[in-house]
Amino acid sequence: MEFIDLRSDTVTLPTQEMREAMYKAEVGDDVYGEDPTINKLEEMAADMLGKEDAMFVTSGTQGNQVCVMTHTRPGEEIILEEKCHIITYEVGGLGYLSGVQARLIKGKHGAMNPEDIEAAIREDDIHQPRTSLICVENTHNRAGGTVIPMDILRRTYELAHEHGISVHMDGARIFNAATYLKVPVKEIAKYADSVMFCLSKGLCAPVGSIVVGSKEFISRARKFRKMMGGGLRQAGFLAAAGIVALEKMTKRLQEDHDNARLLAEGLNTIPGIKIDMDTVQTNIVICDIGGLNMTGSELSRRLFEKGIRVNGGNSPSVRFVTHHGIEKQDVEKAIEAVKLIAKE
Repeated sequence: MEFIDLRSDTVTLPTQEMREAMYKAEVGDDVYGEDPTINKLEEMAADMLGKEDAMFVTSGTQGNQVCVMTHTRPGEEIILEEKCHIITYEVGGLGYLSGVQARLIKGKHGAMNPEDIEAAIREDDIHQPRTSLICVENTHNRAGGTVIPMDILRRTYELAHEHGISVHMDGARIFNAATYLKVPVKEIAKYADSVMFCLSKGLCAPVGSIVVGSKEFISRARKFRKMMGGGLRQAGFLAAAGIVALEKMTKRLQEDHDNARLLAEGLNTIPGIKIDMDTVQTNIVICDIGGLNMTGSELSRRLFEKGIRVNGGNSPSVRFVTHHGIEKQDVEKAIEAVKLIAKE
């Protein structure tokens, strides 16, 4: 059976142009700084995001954790939204790798209120850890691919610097955010001291993410990347796909957003399913299926039998993600499949 895979945009496959670029890539030893294709990718990424320098990493998780390690010292505290990727899906790396503790703030659609952030910053007190970093996630995965409003980003960045605190952005899907806001991606990135973004989600590259920041920051981050086993050799084969991702795939994301909106509108008409349409901003759709009297895993299993893959767990919630390779007719088939299950 050929499946319609709506589990995640991580399932995207490299395009033919990427495969050809990888085959022909000029490579060298990147640990020595001698891989020309890696160097080109990093220069391109830094320029696109308006930063001084960039560094290729193997994954978004590695990128986020390297950034936290670079910004902080053991015993300090960082501020994060309570359902962000760094605290939820990165295997406790904050404590294990950086030795920092997390102060969590409840956000609205994934965005923390700057007033709440400021209230959470520690005082200069011998009994309290120093607040050294604020992390934001844009777009926010668990909130449904929602985009942080620009005024909140700006206010967060300004108050952080007033207190001598750095800001890191988990921008795994920052190009989706830029597409939604209809602004150059550097307009978003300027409100963070470091940004990590993924090449391997909606941008379709097979492997890799990028970290951008100042030259001094990236220089220090490279040592932590090496410590974590991220010093690669002839990595230009991977970078070649990343270059195509930045040149071509960043320009097609609106198609995924349109398909997600079509999917959400269709699913939201099915009795027993509720979707907060205000959260359907990019390529992720979160469905409350409590009215169907089944868990997410049960709906996932039944959709699998109909040739559709989605992510669902023990809660009455299911996530659908649109991406390259998912067409309008695939979305329509998914809607019809859910309708049939809802009637059974």
